[in-house]
Amino acid sequence: MLQRDYTTSQLDVLEAEAVHIMREVAAEFEHPCLLFSGGKDSIVMLRIAEKAFWPAPIPFPLMHVDTGHNFDEVIDFRDRRASELGARLVVASVQDSIDAGRVTEETGRRASRNRLQTTTLLDAIEEHEFDAVFGGARRDEEKARAKERVFSFRDDFGQWDPKNQRPELWNLYNSRIRKGEHIRVFPLSNWTELDIWDYIRREGIEIPSIYYSHTRKVFERDGMLLPDSPVVQRGDDEPLFDAVVRYRTVGDMTCTGAVQSAAATVEEIIEEIAVTRVTERGATRADDRASEAAMEDRKREGYF
Repeated sequence: MLQRDYTTSQLDVLEAEAVHIMREVAAEFEHPCLLFSGGKDSIVMLRIAEKAFWPAPIPFPLMHVDTGHNFDEVIDFRDRRASELGARLVVASVQDSIDAGRVTEETGRRASRNRLQTTTLLDAIEEHEFDAVFGGARRDEEKARAKERVFSFRDDFGQWDPKNQRPELWNLYNSRIRKGEHIRVFPLSNWTELDIWDYIRREGIEIPSIYYSHTRKVFERDGMLLPDSPVVQRGDDEPLFDAVVRYRTVGDMTCTGAVQSAAATVEEIIEEIAVTRVTERGATRADDRASEAAMEDRKREGYF
C-alpha cells in the first residue's frame, strides 16, 4: 500500500503563516507596499509574495529607503530582481531628504545616514499614501523588535506606542485605520536567522555575493570590521588590512560590519549560524549596539 507523508515541516508552517498574512493585507488595504532592500530577509519576503499571488503578479510595489551609502552589490541585485519580476520599485532617497532640508547630515568619524532613514521613510509613505508597509523584522533580532505585533499600528505621525497595541488572537489581525495612519506588517515575525537561511537553501534563492566569504579591505572599529569606502570615514589609527569576511546582514556601509568567515556556500553559512551565540545585529550593526530603551525610542519615532 502506498504510504503518504502528511508531515508539515517547520518551514512549511512559517511559509503558510507568511502567505496568509500577505494575502490578508492585499485584501484589507488599498495601498500596501513591501520594503525591499536586497537583503536576505526582504529577499525571502519577496519569494513569499511571489508564491502568495502566483500566477498573478505581486499586487503591490516594492520600496527601498536608500541612504546612498549602500553596497553596490546589493543595489545591483535589488534593481535586477525588481526588473525580473516586473515589479514597480519606489526608491526613497535620503540624499533627496538632505537636499530638501528635511534632515541634516551627520559629520565626523562616526557619521551615518542610518538614523536619517526614518524621515525619508515617513515622507515616502505619506507621498505614495501607503496604508500598509511590509517589513522584514524578526523578533529574534533584538528586544525592542520582540515587542512588535504582526500588524504594528502607527499613528498619523508614524509613531509606535508599545503600550497601546492591538491584541492579536490566533491569526486574526485588526486592519482598521483612519486616513493618515498606517500599519507596519511583519510576516517574518516568527522566523529566526537560521530559518531564513534554511528557507534560502530549500528554495534555491539567489542572494547578493557579499553574503558569502570573500576577501575585502577592512579596518577595525569597536570590535567590528568596517569596509574601505569613500563614504566611511577612517582615522589614522584605523589601518586597512585584507581579511576573508562575509556579511550576515547588509545595510548602510557606515554602520554595517563584516564577520571573519570562510563560509562560501549556503550550507556552510547554516553550519556557522547554528553554533553562533551572537545575534546578527549585535555582531554587525554598530547602530544597534544600543540599550533596549534607546532602540525602543527609535521605533517610537517611526524607525523600521
